[in-house]
Amino acid sequence: MTEPVAFVVRPPTRADADAMAVVHNTGWREAYGQQLPERFYDDAALGRRRETWRRVLGRGDLGYRIAVGESGGAVVGIAMVGGSLGDHPVRDLEVYALYVYASHYGTGIGQALLETVLGEEPAQLWVAADNPRARAFYARNGFRPDGARKVDSGLNDLAEVRLVR
Repeated sequence: MTEPVAFVVRPPTRADADAMAVVHNTGWREAYGQQLPERFYDDAALGRRRETWRRVLGRGDLGYRIAVGESGGAVVGIAMVGGSLGDHPVRDLEVYALYVYASHYGTGIGQALLETVLGEEPAQLWVAADNPRARAFYARNGFRPDGARKVDSGLNDLAEVRLVR
């Protein structure tokens, strides 16, 4: 078990955009490093994520629920929920992002982020089929595969499954 760590979960500010991009980029590398090529985590990818978070946070409330987890004065986790995407959603809400640095796995930050942006509401999300840690986390939170599966050509043909609760 991971040592207890002090953290807070709070709404992000515009000033958090760059730190959020680093967590997002690093989260991808730590979760999918063996499944996706380096171009998904390189400096160009980080730059795109910075621009995305700056744009999202700069627009104000667009109906997203976003939170950051902070420990030791640094952003170490992010979460984002919004209206479901895609052609055939089965829930009104979708978890778009939930990333925590691997060094903070097991500390409760991921759980606190999910509870902050979603609570107990029904939702859907897509997760890599070969991501047992994430799938176990979501299963503990009531998410189950509903049989939907896709191969994402934009993610180097990464196989994903939809989880719902």
